[in-house]
Amino acid sequence: MTAASVALPVDVTRIQALLPHRYPFLLVDRVVELEAHKRIRAIKNVSVNEPFFQGHFPGHPVMPGVLVIEALAQAGGLLTQLSLIADGATEKQEKLFYLVKVDNARFSKMVVPGDVLELEVSLKRVIRNMAMYDCVASVDGKEVARADILCAEGKA
Repeated sequence: MTAASVALPVDVTRIQALLPHRYPFLLVDRVVELEAHKRIRAIKNVSVNEPFFQGHFPGHPVMPGVLVIEALAQAGGLLTQLSLIADGATEKQEKLFYLVKVDNARFSKMVVPGDVLELEVSLKRVIRNMAMYDCVASVDGKEVARADILCAEGKA
């Protein structure tokens, strides 16, 4: 099978079937592009109703940078899961992948309520039970953050 067998866009209901994250920590709303084992583009709609805005910062809401990185890592997890489905897996693999390393993280613009956070993740390499991703987050076509992320398979 090819990536064409994965129907796009992938909505939040299907995302919940693929990732273990739930409210308030599920940070991907939709997958809009997929090249199995290569890259993914996903979306996070940033709403003023996000619980973190209550304290970060009152009167000047800003999405915490660590959550932008987490959203990118979750998009990487979706790249892995959807690639397995494109290869013929019929359901979510009972594997959990954990964020184990972030390198070269850079933040160039604040993410605020009303932004549509675009998550672009490319698979750099796979070594045994680990995957290295090149990640870029943008808003309105302008980069807001980037990082190299390493995830490893762990015990459920």
